[in-house]
Parts: sequence; structure tokens; C-alpha cells
Amino acid sequence: MPEVEIYTSPWCGYCTRAKRLLDKKGVAYAEYDVTAEPGRRQEMMQRANGGYTVPQIFIDGAPIGGCDDMYDLEFDGKLDPLLGRAA
Repeated sequence: MPEVEIYTSPWCGYCTRAKRLLDKKGVAYAEYDVTAEPGRRQEMMQRANGGYTVPQIFIDGAPIGGCDDMYDLEFDGKLDPLLGRAA
């Protein structure tokens, strides 16, 4: 199964929504809170090619964007293959 990482903050509704989709799919993920660990935001921005809003989601190290981007992939039937699941 691919490694999924998500940078979040506790009061972010989009973060909650993104995690809810991953949870619904039974996908394990590493979560990094950019408010609890301030150095994580700079790390996130470097990895996300300048993306500074949360959530920022990575699958096997590749940035896929934020919540809306992940839901677009889901709608287009492209998320499950990225997650190593049958479409």
C-alpha cells in the first residue's frame, strides 16, 4: 500500500474532510500538524512546490494537492489506483 501523508491544522474543516475520505477508504496515513510542529509548515511548502494552505496531501512522496484536489481524483476514479486499490 502506498505511503500517504497529510499536513493539517486542528481547526481546518478541509483537513477533517480529507481525513474522513481516507478513513472511509481504510487508508492509513501519517498526519503532521503544522501548528503543533511549526517547522512542518516550511517542510510542507518545500514538498508541495510552494503550497502553503492545509491540507497538503502526498501519496508515495508525490504532492496531489489539497482536499478539493483529492476529491476531484476520487470523482474521476483516479484516487483508488493511486492508493493501490482496484478502481
